[in-house]
Amino acid sequence: MQDALKNLQYSAPEGLRVGHIHLKVSDLERAVAFYHGLLGFKITQRYGSEAVFLAAGDYHHHVGLNVWYSKGNGPAPQHSPGLFHSAFLYPQRRDLAKICERLINQGYPLTGAADHGVSEALYLDDPDGNGVELYCDKPMSEWPRKLDGTLDMYTKPLDIQSLLDALE
Repeated sequence: MQDALKNLQYSAPEGLRVGHIHLKVSDLERAVAFYHGLLGFKITQRYGSEAVFLAAGDYHHHVGLNVWYSKGNGPAPQHSPGLFHSAFLYPQRRDLAKICERLINQGYPLTGAADHGVSEALYLDDPDGNGVELYCDKPMSEWPRKLDGTLDMYTKPLDIQSLLDALE
Protein backbone atom coordinates (compact mmCIF):
# COMPACT_ATOMS: atom_id res chain seq x y z
CA MET A 1 0.00 0.00 0.00
CA GLN A 2 2.83 2.45 0.79
CA ASP A 3 4.25 2.05 -2.71
CA ALA A 4 0.84 2.87 -4.20
CA LEU A 5 0.56 6.00 -2.03
CA LYS A 6 3.95 7.32 -3.17
CA ASN A 7 2.58 7.89 -6.67
CA LEU A 8 -0.49 9.89 -5.67
CA GLN A 9 -0.31 13.60 -6.43
CA TYR A 10 -2.47 15.25 -3.77
CA SER A 11 -1.96 18.08 -1.33
CA ALA A 12 -4.36 18.80 1.48
CA PRO A 13 -5.96 22.24 1.00
CA GLU A 14 -4.20 25.13 2.73
CA GLY A 15 -7.30 26.08 4.77
CA LEU A 16 -7.64 22.59 6.28
CA ARG A 17 -7.72 22.60 10.09
CA VAL A 18 -8.05 19.97 12.77
CA GLY A 19 -11.63 20.39 13.90
CA HIS A 20 -11.71 18.39 17.13
CA ILE A 21 -10.33 15.47 19.06
CA HIS A 22 -12.50 12.71 20.47
CA LEU A 23 -11.00 10.75 23.33
CA LYS A 24 -11.88 7.44 24.95
CA VAL A 25 -11.71 7.99 28.72
CA SER A 26 -12.15 5.68 31.67
CA ASP A 27 -14.12 8.04 33.93
CA LEU A 28 -16.27 10.63 32.17
CA GLU A 29 -16.77 12.98 35.12
CA ARG A 30 -13.07 12.95 35.97
CA ALA A 31 -12.27 13.86 32.35
CA VAL A 32 -14.93 16.60 32.39
CA ALA A 33 -13.38 17.99 35.58
CA PHE A 34 -10.05 18.26 33.71
CA TYR A 35 -11.20 19.65 30.36
CA HIS A 36 -14.06 21.79 31.71
CA GLY A 37 -13.10 22.52 35.30
CA LEU A 38 -9.35 22.99 34.88
CA LEU A 39 -8.77 23.94 31.24
CA GLY A 40 -12.02 25.92 30.92
CA PHE A 41 -13.67 24.32 27.89
CA LYS A 42 -17.43 24.87 28.00
CA ILE A 43 -19.81 21.90 27.86
CA THR A 44 -21.85 22.12 24.67
CA GLN A 45 -23.69 18.80 24.85
CA ARG A 46 -24.04 15.70 27.00
CA TYR A 47 -25.13 12.24 25.94
CA GLY A 48 -26.27 10.96 29.30
CA SER A 49 -23.48 9.40 31.32
CA GLU A 50 -21.53 8.19 28.29
CA ALA A 51 -20.29 11.21 26.31
CA VAL A 52 -19.68 14.95 26.62
CA PHE A 53 -18.72 17.52 24.00
CA LEU A 54 -16.80 20.66 24.96
CA ALA A 55 -15.64 23.79 23.17
CA ALA A 56 -13.78 27.05 23.46
CA GLY A 57 -16.16 29.82 22.43
CA ASP A 58 -19.20 29.11 20.28
CA TYR A 59 -17.88 26.17 18.23
CA HIS A 60 -19.91 22.94 18.44
CA HIS A 61 -16.99 21.06 20.00
CA HIS A 62 -13.22 20.97 20.11
CA VAL A 63 -13.08 18.01 22.50
CA GLY A 64 -15.29 14.94 22.61
CA LEU A 65 -15.07 12.54 25.56
CA ASN A 66 -16.70 9.14 25.79
CA VAL A 67 -16.66 5.92 27.80
CA TRP A 68 -18.27 3.75 25.10
CA TYR A 69 -15.34 1.29 24.95
CA SER A 70 -13.13 2.41 27.81
CA LYS A 71 -15.18 2.84 30.99
CA GLY A 72 -13.18 1.80 34.03
CA ASN A 73 -10.10 0.76 32.03
CA GLY A 74 -6.54 1.94 32.56
CA PRO A 75 -4.63 4.21 30.22
CA ALA A 76 -3.33 3.03 26.86
CA PRO A 77 0.24 1.71 27.06
CA GLN A 78 2.74 4.56 26.69
CA HIS A 79 5.03 2.68 24.31
CA SER A 80 2.30 1.52 21.90
CA PRO A 81 0.86 3.17 18.81
CA GLY A 82 -1.79 5.79 19.54
CA LEU A 83 -2.22 9.40 20.48
CA PHE A 84 1.01 11.16 21.49
CA HIS A 85 -0.74 14.36 22.49
CA SER A 86 -3.52 16.70 21.56
CA ALA A 87 -2.49 20.33 21.08
CA PHE A 88 -4.51 23.43 21.79
CA LEU A 89 -3.37 26.66 20.15
CA TYR A 90 -3.96 29.73 22.30
CA PRO A 91 -4.56 32.95 20.35
CA GLN A 92 -2.19 35.18 22.36
CA ARG A 93 0.85 34.67 24.58
CA ARG A 94 -1.09 36.30 27.42
CA ASP A 95 -3.76 33.57 27.10
CA LEU A 96 -1.09 30.89 27.45
CA ALA A 97 0.29 32.76 30.47
CA LYS A 98 -3.18 32.75 32.07
CA ILE A 99 -3.58 28.98 31.77
CA CYS A 100 0.00 28.50 32.95
CA GLU A 101 -0.75 30.54 36.06
CA ARG A 102 -3.96 28.55 36.60
CA LEU A 103 -2.14 25.23 36.38
CA ILE A 104 0.49 26.45 38.86
CA ASN A 105 -2.15 27.78 41.26
CA GLN A 106 -4.11 24.52 41.05
CA GLY A 107 -0.97 22.48 41.62
CA TYR A 108 -1.51 20.56 38.38
CA PRO A 109 1.79 19.00 37.31
CA LEU A 110 3.41 19.84 34.00
CA THR A 111 5.28 17.09 32.19
CA GLY A 112 7.28 19.69 30.27
CA ALA A 113 7.55 23.27 29.04
CA ALA A 114 9.40 24.16 25.87
CA ASP A 115 10.38 26.94 23.52
CA HIS A 116 10.30 25.45 20.01
CA GLY A 117 11.39 28.59 18.20
CA VAL A 118 8.04 28.77 16.41
CA SER A 119 5.99 28.42 19.60
CA GLU A 120 6.00 28.24 23.37
CA ALA A 121 4.38 25.15 24.86
CA LEU A 122 3.23 23.65 28.13
CA TYR A 123 2.83 19.87 28.38
CA LEU A 124 0.70 17.89 30.80
CA ASP A 125 -1.28 14.67 30.96
CA ASP A 126 -5.02 14.42 31.36
CA PRO A 127 -6.37 12.03 34.03
CA ASP A 128 -6.25 9.11 31.55
CA GLY A 129 -2.61 9.71 30.66
CA ASN A 130 -3.37 11.36 27.31
CA GLY A 131 -0.72 13.96 26.54
CA VAL A 132 -1.96 17.54 26.21
CA GLU A 133 -0.01 20.44 24.72
CA LEU A 134 -1.12 24.01 25.41
CA TYR A 135 0.78 26.40 23.17
CA CYS A 136 0.98 29.77 21.50
CA ASP A 137 2.68 30.46 18.19
CA LYS A 138 5.29 33.16 17.94
CA PRO A 139 4.91 35.69 15.11
CA MET A 140 5.96 34.05 11.81
CA SER A 141 8.57 36.77 11.33
CA GLU A 142 10.40 35.39 14.39
CA TRP A 143 10.39 31.73 13.33
CA PRO A 144 13.93 30.37 13.02
CA ARG A 145 14.88 29.39 9.50
CA LYS A 146 17.80 27.68 7.83
CA LEU A 147 19.65 29.34 4.96
CA ASP A 148 17.41 27.50 2.47
CA GLY A 149 14.28 29.01 4.09
CA THR A 150 13.01 25.82 5.76
CA LEU A 151 12.06 25.90 9.42
CA ASP A 152 14.73 25.29 12.01
CA MET A 153 12.59 24.35 15.00
CA TYR A 154 14.23 23.27 18.23
CA THR A 155 13.35 22.34 21.79
CA LYS A 156 14.77 24.50 24.53
CA PRO A 157 13.51 24.98 28.09
CA LEU A 158 10.66 27.49 28.30
CA ASP A 159 11.27 30.52 30.50
CA ILE A 160 8.13 30.16 32.62
CA GLN A 161 8.76 33.45 34.45
CA SER A 162 9.03 35.31 31.15
CA LEU A 163 5.73 33.75 30.10
CA LEU A 164 4.06 34.75 33.37
CA ASP A 165 5.42 38.27 32.96
CA ALA A 166 3.05 38.58 29.99
CA LEU A 167 0.23 38.87 32.57
CA GLU A 168 1.54 42.23 33.78
